[in-house]
Amino acid sequence: MLQIERIKLALEEDEGLLRRKAAAALRISEAEIGELQVLRKAIDARDGVRFVYTLRVSVTNEKQILKRCRNKNVSAVSEMPYCLPVSAAPPEIPPVVVGAGPGGLFCALALARCGVKPILLERGQAVEHRQNDVERFWESGELDPESNVQFGEGGAGAFSDGKLNTGTKDMRHRFILETLVSHGAPESILYEAKPHVGTDYLQKVLVSLRQELEDLGCDIRFGHRLTGIRQEDGRITALDVAGPDGTYLLPVRHVVLALGNSARDTFEMLHAAGVPMEPKPLAVGVRIEHRQADIDFAQYKALAGHPRLPASSYKLSCHLENGRGVFSFCVCPGGQVVAAASESGRAVTNGMSDYARDGENCNGGLLVGVTAADFPGDGPLAGIAFQRELEERAYAAGGGGYIAPAQRVEDFLLRRPSTGPGNVVPTYRPGVKWCNLWDVLPEFICQSLAEALPVLDGKVRGYAQPDAVLTAVETRSSCPLRILRGEDGQSAIRGLWPCGEGAGYAGGIMSAAADGLRTAEQVLEQIRQTI
Repeated sequence: MLQIERIKLALEEDEGLLRRKAAAALRISEAEIGELQVLRKAIDARDGVRFVYTLRVSVTNEKQILKRCRNKNVSAVSEMPYCLPVSAAPPEIPPVVVGAGPGGLFCALALARCGVKPILLERGQAVEHRQNDVERFWESGELDPESNVQFGEGGAGAFSDGKLNTGTKDMRHRFILETLVSHGAPESILYEAKPHVGTDYLQKVLVSLRQELEDLGCDIRFGHRLTGIRQEDGRITALDVAGPDGTYLLPVRHVVLALGNSARDTFEMLHAAGVPMEPKPLAVGVRIEHRQADIDFAQYKALAGHPRLPASSYKLSCHLENGRGVFSFCVCPGGQVVAAASESGRAVTNGMSDYARDGENCNGGLLVGVTAADFPGDGPLAGIAFQRELEERAYAAGGGGYIAPAQRVEDFLLRRPSTGPGNVVPTYRPGVKWCNLWDVLPEFICQSLAEALPVLDGKVRGYAQPDAVLTAVETRSSCPLRILRGEDGQSAIRGLWPCGEGAGYAGGIMSAAADGLRTAEQVLEQIRQTI
């Protein structure tokens, strides 16, 4: 196969022209091109707006064509697809995966496809039940601590934008995307430069993925929470599990801890049980919300609103003189700010959007880097204490009921309380209370945000517009600790594999799913050695 990069189409040009342009780049006729695959599709809005493609084509006489065309954007490629490990016989005691987020689901899927038939424990509920619990919470402020935006089938990503882009390269990524498509995700995720599934599609994918797992013999247990671990001679032997019918003891030999980054009570239990872990830097801040039309205009200029252009996004960062980094996070074009609490009396924000991204507003995290030196006290759990303090302050400022404190950017920069919205109407449910966020968040967070806003406005004009809305508080961008593991993926307690975002080894759906596959490979290798 030959790979051709930087093939450009103007907005008015149809994709049917790609074959002609590929032939021109290779200096051959269209008839000489066999299969043509769009590998990547991006938008270049730096000078006008164009679609930029990376293509793969099959041709005869590759070497001669490559030598003759002398095009720096053309290269020969021969990628080996990712393959699951060789199947293994099911062990007498099945492996257990704790957590049904991306890491846990793809770990369980790999184990199940390889014939091992794992047990999958998830403290939350199946996505259909969970959707009802979340909607009730957003409407009434009635929180179910075990079934919410953080806990349940699909993890926190099930109520997000469903972004699948990642800054890491891994041969497993294509396998993950193809698996999602086979279960109902849009085929566009296979080639979009910034792929996303959207909450609506992702929830359908989860139901289909669950069906495959069950068909392969995976024992999925919703509403079952890990409450304790038992060990002998440095090796895990059993789990204490709280289920709908009470607590039971589950014998184990191989356990994957694919916890979400909000599983605070589980982290506390593991720490007390002697599982080695360490504090990890994180980032906290607010959700900033704009009218999507304004962000589109800032990116696309006069072409904003063109029917072929998607809702635009942004990725921003700056480094301040105080040493802090401030950056955008999990931007949700055409989406909404959502209540994402998992603990009583603590307010948390996040963002989500459907695949169409057709809402009126665009929102994104605006976060400030935080180090362990900012945490109250020492030890691996200090970051959790820091998060909880901010969430409790936000809850109190909202007046209860998970109402979130909010402020217009103009008022925030002038340190005066807001009394209502301008032309950006906040989407957060159950609702917001207008206030002065300088009275809610730590001084160093507010000062960093205030310094960063004008800088970021210079990168995306209108980012710091007066009516943009800041809603607090965003604390769950990453896990504030890391559960230590060795080169074989295991904890110092043998038979225990920390995995994914909640263990501190991933930062989104794709990287967590890839870590789940990687962990499954290690578990399967261990099973083969012991059978």
